Amino acid sequence: MAIRSRRPRAKAALLPVLLTGALALAACSNGGSSAPASQGGGTAAKTLVIDTSFNLKTADPGRTYEPTGLIVGKAAYDTLLTFDGSDVTKPVPSLADSYELSADGKTLTLKLHQGATFADGSPVTADDVVFSLDRVRDMKGTPSFLLDGVKVEKTDETTITLTSKTANPALPYILPNPALGIINSKLAKEHGATADPGDKAEQYLNSASVGSGPYTIESVNISSQVVLKANTKYWGPKKPVYDKVVLRNVESATQKLNVARGDSQVALDLSGDQVKGLPGNLQVNKTPSANVVFLLANRNSAVSETTSNPKFAEAVRKGIDYTGLLELAGEGSVQAPGVIPSMILGALPADQGAKRDVEGAKAALKESGVTDPKVKLEYPSELTLNGLSLQGIAERIQANLKEVGITVELAPSPVTTALDNYRNGKEELGLWWWGPDYPDPSDYLVFLPGKTVGLRAGWKAGADKEIEAAGDKAAAAIGDDARKQAYVDVQTKLNASSPFIPLIQPSQNIVTAASVTGLEFHPVWTVDVADLGTK
Repeated sequence: MAIRSRRPRAKAALLPVLLTGALALAACSNGGSSAPASQGGGTAAKTLVIDTSFNLKTADPGRTYEPTGLIVGKAAYDTLLTFDGSDVTKPVPSLADSYELSADGKTLTLKLHQGATFADGSPVTADDVVFSLDRVRDMKGTPSFLLDGVKVEKTDETTITLTSKTANPALPYILPNPALGIINSKLAKEHGATADPGDKAEQYLNSASVGSGPYTIESVNISSQVVLKANTKYWGPKKPVYDKVVLRNVESATQKLNVARGDSQVALDLSGDQVKGLPGNLQVNKTPSANVVFLLANRNSAVSETTSNPKFAEAVRKGIDYTGLLELAGEGSVQAPGVIPSMILGALPADQGAKRDVEGAKAALKESGVTDPKVKLEYPSELTLNGLSLQGIAERIQANLKEVGITVELAPSPVTTALDNYRNGKEELGLWWWGPDYPDPSDYLVFLPGKTVGLRAGWKAGADKEIEAAGDKAAAAIGDDARKQAYVDVQTKLNASSPFIPLIQPSQNIVTAASVTGLEFHPVWTVDVADLGTK
């Protein structure tokens, strides 16, 4: 689990506040599209209703890093660069027409698009860009790490230069994050925005938007719903199709009822089981999510003499029935051959995924010298991932390892307790997941010794110098081909000797009404509202 604050996969978990079915159904009962429209023009449709389980703390782009907040931010705030649909292999222009990374990977130069305007009609300037990025970095909010060590300068009225102290080839992949949306600095400053921890603009930005995106924020209630309205002055190519878009906080079971009866047009959080038996007039988009579920076997002998034995970890890796886990996860899920998910540069080929080998697992356990091992498996009890409960995965692992001769005690706990033990490296065995902070392989170097997740598994710096050297080489690599090979090498080494066992990428199941067009799952912002049209 990528824990900073963004999602139970990626940041400190924020439990969704679940509305009752009655409230969910009453929130916007006439939410269907009524007027025909087409992407990029035509008569605007009335309202699009999207049901999702909220993970939302704020609509301030400089502070948001939760999934629902990123959906809102993507709709209301343009970024310098973006991605084309679901393809995260290549950043493309948005507010910047072009970008160039220096040969040493330290300097990124961007040429700004001329003619972009904010929702109030004022032009987007280089000064707005500098203030916006400085504000994110220097407020020291949740997403500030995205620009750690990056200096932002206006070279001239049309040129921005980002300079890093060390090679930073991931920067073009970081800039599309909605947390780095460009704000109208003049208007924001009038409402307390500053580029330091004293910033006081959040309250204002929770009730209004000062961006240049295709939609603007009409209202925000972080526990119930967000209403977006079309930016009629939008400068870009994706003209808003809907007059309004309503995001409602609804538990997954009610999401299924709502979309089936036409009370909503999009349901974002249904499990593989829940999408079965839906009416035939609905569209179901099934694709592997960017969440990688993994096991950790703690290498700190003070935590566990058993799991700190590398041969024990090998026994666990060989003892798991990965095919069975995929059956549990449902259609659209895939095995995770490494810690980097399949859609990101440097992902391992599917055929390099671990295979179950019960006899090999028993042999590794015998070599470990550990007899009749009993270990505790910890995980958050009340969280689900893409509609999938961790309880079911834990039970399968328990049964798999029993066949090898390993007794696993399941120890689910409330998320706050589980997170505390995980972050402080206290778990013998841990079941978590990691999703991308940004779709670049460098985000997964945290699994190395001495890094964030490595330390959570009791894997200290210096524990494996060969892997650490491979990580340093990958971090400094420039160019797609060199980077891809470097990260494949890192993961191959991780699979051979690390405390981590990648398991699966659960399916992301998104259900839409037949009238909704243009939906593509995105691993950072889930769905781009501006891509959605109607027929």
